Amino acid sequence: MSYLTSDPNQTENIDTIIRPPYFFISGFIDIPHMEYYYIFLCFVYIIALMGNTFVMMVIYMDSSLHSPKYIAVFNLAFTDVCGSTAMVPKVLDMFLFSRQLISYNQCLTSLFFIFLFLTMQSFNLTILSYDRLVAICCPLRYHMMVTHRSMFQLTGAAWAFAVFMVLLAVCLITRLSFCRSLVINSYFCDHGPLFRLAAPCSDVVPNIVMSYLNPSIVLYFPMVFIISSYICITHALFTITLPQDRVRAVKTCTSHLILVAIFYLPINFTYLLHPIIPTNARIINLSLTLVLPPMLNPIIYVLKTEEFKESAKKLLSKRGFQRAVVPVQST
Repeated sequence: MSYLTSDPNQTENIDTIIRPPYFFISGFIDIPHMEYYYIFLCFVYIIALMGNTFVMMVIYMDSSLHSPKYIAVFNLAFTDVCGSTAMVPKVLDMFLFSRQLISYNQCLTSLFFIFLFLTMQSFNLTILSYDRLVAICCPLRYHMMVTHRSMFQLTGAAWAFAVFMVLLAVCLITRLSFCRSLVINSYFCDHGPLFRLAAPCSDVVPNIVMSYLNPSIVLYFPMVFIISSYICITHALFTITLPQDRVRAVKTCTSHLILVAIFYLPINFTYLLHPIIPTNARIINLSLTLVLPPMLNPIIYVLKTEEFKESAKKLLSKRGFQRAVVPVQST
């Protein structure tokens, strides 16, 4: 389908802006049996959906988890569910059922939501690193600095800023004319492959600026903050005298660091080396970045937290007891 181009007779011309009725999502190129990979994504999506829904349910139902830290954890689980849902069902529909044509408006909508939740995943990990930084480096001031109000303010500001950044990137695409190829070399309406289609017909300099600015703000700056916070945490760990306190602090940090590595390393590798990385490798890296962290977050971060495990066990045992009581009462 690489020969697909925009036909002026089938385009919407508004103030000399040529908007095609559809785009074609190319997906993987010349790789056989890719349907198995898409089925794998489906299983990963189901696990992520079940795991993060369970996390949100436990946090909501157990009042002992209504602490500032778990506001961020609940927000992370919610973002993971929404991010996976924004991408995986559409990808499965396109490539398992050969429906790779997507309308102009659907393309921009998909781009907005996928990048919005991707941005929030990064911001959530940053907020959780801030929580760990204050808890370990300033334990006596933790309950003064990390309150329900401050955590709601942080998450609210993160959502507002993420919406602004992604909406700005989408609005800059609406000013472009697509008069040549309509084939997007990605597995969804990816920002870079999309605006580059308009390069022969429009000024894409603002879009290029956004393509460098967004990763810097969303990926590089948060990663620098997280690395800096863990340098401070490492220094603080050496000042802890009790071994059991040091081990407890290391356990919580280890879980968070694993999530940071799983999320940031593949996507940063892809963005930094995008001029030389093959299309198929870029698609695999980005697709796994969007589906694996949502699946692993409940397992690595939350389910390894003792207080959450106790709450989950208490909730499950309570449910099991209620189910056992109902038949007895009915008899």
